[in-house]
Amino acid sequence: MVPEKLINEFVERMRAAAGTNLLAAILYGSAVAGDYVADYSDVNLLFALRETSYAAIETVVPAIEWWKKQKHRLPLLMSAEEMRRSADVFSIEFLDMRRHYRVLWGEDILKMLEVPMRLHRAQVEYELREKTLLLRQGLLAVAGNNRNDDAKWDLLLRSLSAFGTLFRHALIALGDPASGTKREAANILADKTGIDTSVYGQLVDIRERRKDRKSVKVDDMFARYLKLLEQVTSAVDKMLDPTV
Repeated sequence: MVPEKLINEFVERMRAAAGTNLLAAILYGSAVAGDYVADYSDVNLLFALRETSYAAIETVVPAIEWWKKQKHRLPLLMSAEEMRRSADVFSIEFLDMRRHYRVLWGEDILKMLEVPMRLHRAQVEYELREKTLLLRQGLLAVAGNNRNDDAKWDLLLRSLSAFGTLFRHALIALGDPASGTKREAANILADKTGIDTSVYGQLVDIRERRKDRKSVKVDDMFARYLKLLEQVTSAVDKMLDPTV
């Protein structure tokens, strides 16, 4: 289901546009991990450049415009030095990249990247809080109209990947290797915190079409999901706070 042909064509267009400024093209995330779901998963691409000036970015705009027309997520453009210097503040992102990635062209710049963990715990809490706030805003935008059930489902199902990642990183911050799937991470987190995370697994089943969403009410699922996110965020805050 991963659009390999489109990805390869995009890489070739980027190579032609960037020329010697391109160091590497890397595919990462669900498209490599094996849990890519069409309509919900993103194609995550990183292009490492020697330099990222305005002029350098302008040269790859035609290739990017072509990719946009394919309705896929825009890639990340970073320099190798930028990656090295920002690994501490993007610890979640780079740890996840290194967990599942494939070099499509060029250097394996992730292999030697060191990811400092001193800010990881704070980033996990920040991301949990920020994404919960954004989910509430999204709910406000579609609430108040019973015909908007499809929009509510879309909000829920599209958020699963991001929150599943944060559940796994909450475990990492707590000293757990968290090497399993996002569903497994939610289950382990339930064991460690005593929080009922079953709604997450049910939503994953709906996204993977193992469960018919017509069998449940979207408002009930949304209420349980928001409660779960609030409880997990509170637990992470308290369990990782050395002053408690």
